This record gives sequence, structure tokens and C-alpha cells, in this order.
Amino acid sequence: MAARSSQAAICQLELPGFSTFDKMASKIRTEVNASIRTGIHDRMSAAQRAGLLRLLEERDGDGTTLFNRLKKPAQGPTWSHFKNLTRRLEWVDGLGDTDVWMEGVAAGKITDFAGEADAADASELRGFVPVKRIALVAALTHKARMRVRDDLATMFCKRVATKIKKARAELEETQLAEREIVEALIGNYRTVLKNIDEGGPAQEALTRAAAMTAEA
Repeated sequence: MAARSSQAAICQLELPGFSTFDKMASKIRTEVNASIRTGIHDRMSAAQRAGLLRLLEERDGDGTTLFNRLKKPAQGPTWSHFKNLTRRLEWVDGLGDTDVWMEGVAAGKITDFAGEADAADASELRGFVPVKRIALVAALTHKARMRVRDDLATMFCKRVATKIKKARAELEETQLAEREIVEALIGNYRTVLKNIDEGGPAQEALTRAAAMTAEA
């Protein structure tokens, strides 16, 4: 009897609706993200935080904010672009050691934060609370450091491949030219041997060489 009463009580329980679980998950995710962003913020020095905030204010040579420099993709593998990319690497490295800032943060979270910053412009980010603003820009800076290094390696490989291809073509042209020169010299040498001292030792040696060649 007691068992049936227990089963009836269980059947009468109602699970919360999906919207309730969704709100709970959203609240938890918001709290977790806020905690992660606070950790990123606190692992940075005051000077580093000020440096990232200046990116949203100071202007580049083209009139855009320095923040946009973090988003710029690599250009073609020319020597001038390679030098520009090395200067960008020095600049972004000078913003701070992002590996320390992102210590303990899951790669997926860094990607999410960087994506949110990349999708916004400087004016939008200035509207965020300071901790969130700094954490998002820090995540984008971390991704920019990784991307610039990848772009440098890729561009270097392309430059080397281009040089190797060009060098091979030049080598083939040089070998062909040298072959033509050697063949011309051999022809001239044969003509000289044929026309001087006809019937002499040189002519006999040429005749023997021709006979041996024919036999071979």
C-alpha cells in the first residue's frame, strides 16, 4: 500500500518546462563567462589594460582605430608585405603576454570572446562594462598574435617556394646555355682537327675515335 502511494506521488510530479531550463542554462552561462572575463582582467597589469583601451581610441594612419589593426588579414606573399607583417608581430607582442592572460581559459571560450570582439567595432566595445571590454579585446589580441605567427610562417614558405621555382628555371636555362656552348666548342674542335695536319696524328686520332664511337 505504501509503495503504491509512493508511485502515485512520483507520477504527480511535474518537470519544469523547457523555457525554465533554458533560462537556468543562460543564467549559468552568463555567470561563468563573467567569471572567466574577470580572471582575464585580473591577470593583466594596469598598464596592459590601459594599452588595450587605447586601441579603441587612438587612430591609425588610415584614420581607423588601432583596434582594427588586430583584425587585418595577411596580404600577398611579397617582400614588402612580409616586412609589414614582422612589424605587426612586434607591435602585437608589445601589447602583452596574452598566454598569461588566457591561462586556464578553454580554447573554445577564447574563440567565442575573440569572435564577439571581431564582430563589433570600437564604438560598440566602448559601450561595454570595462571588465568585459578589456577581456574581449584581450581575447582578440591573443588570436591576432597566433594568426600573425601563422601568416608569417605561411608567407615565408610561399616566398621560399617562389625563390626555389625561379632558381630551378634559371638553373635549367643556364644548363641549356652551357650545353649549347659545349656542343659548339666540340663542333669547332672537330673542324679544327679535320682541317689541320690532314693525314697526321691528330687526324688519325679523330678517325680512330669516330670508329670506336660507331662500334659502341
